Amino acid sequence: MTNILILSAGTRDLVVRAFKKELAGRGRVVATDASSVAPALYDADAAYIVPRIDAPDYLDRILDICRKEHITGLFSLIDPELSLIAKNRDRFTAIGVTPVVSSYELCELTLNKYQMYQRLLSMGIPTQKCWMDPDAFLQDMNAGAVSFPVFVKPQGGSASIHITEVRDGQMLRALKADEPDLMIQELMRGQEYGCDVYVDLLSHKVTDIFLKKKIKMRAGETDKAVSVKDQELLGQIAAFAESLGFAGMIDMDLFHDEEKTEDDRINNPEGTWYLSEINPRFGGGYPHAYACGVNFPARVIENLEGRAGTPAIGSYETGIYMMKYNETAIRKKEELVH
Repeated sequence: MTNILILSAGTRDLVVRAFKKELAGRGRVVATDASSVAPALYDADAAYIVPRIDAPDYLDRILDICRKEHITGLFSLIDPELSLIAKNRDRFTAIGVTPVVSSYELCELTLNKYQMYQRLLSMGIPTQKCWMDPDAFLQDMNAGAVSFPVFVKPQGGSASIHITEVRDGQMLRALKADEPDLMIQELMRGQEYGCDVYVDLLSHKVTDIFLKKKIKMRAGETDKAVSVKDQELLGQIAAFAESLGFAGMIDMDLFHDEEKTEDDRINNPEGTWYLSEINPRFGGGYPHAYACGVNFPARVIENLEGRAGTPAIGSYETGIYMMKYNETAIRKKEELVH
């Protein structure tokens, strides 16, 4: 039996359903959340209400669930929990549980957006410009290297929380005075893309990549998108993920800049790809990839069962559209998970 524990399941019911489908009676899916009204709980084979991830007894509670449910592997769906799971990897492996997560160092790196920006620069990977010092930003602005508006966001933020669009220096200085740790980020004007990547837990090679062109965004999530391919880009993404040592699921955001000067059109007619954001977990738009046959749950299961996957990068059809819409879960009070 291969039993999967999905932590902080929230509203990600499609991920829960996908794992149940792929297990097909060969195992169970268990889900946890701090809220009894997290709808994904009700699609799992078993569900538990747990403390918040910053509670002193949180990890002990998760370990107890692992023992009780004979869990084979687990992962989290939220950024702040990734480092916690990775840091305590040995406590899970000691009871026979495999955390499907990248290293603690990589989880911390991706959570700190400015440090990730610096790493990308050191690797020569195009990315949107960032600043911590407002004076340095204003100096670059005066030199013509950047212009308003820009985004101001927490270094360790996730899910587009507390992101503010800033249109002048006065507002920028006021925000930084209140919260010095805020990061200033260039506003990209190109087309935005999303990318789902799976790095095999055993071979440490990328087996799957799915690229989608974002059509509409809402509250930091992709609302509408269409599947696309760029074989050269897919190869570059695979090399990047393997070089840093990621493991399991990765969600990436990219921009393709087609706003070029005449010189740019001559020297770089295809435009430039910019890597904007990296989250080592399932992305909110992953169900699009799954519907196109890019099957991360099956990859996780085969890895947990001791089998390395055969690479199938780019094995999906283009021109497949994803359109999110709202569903409603209804439960009586006595039917809620307690």
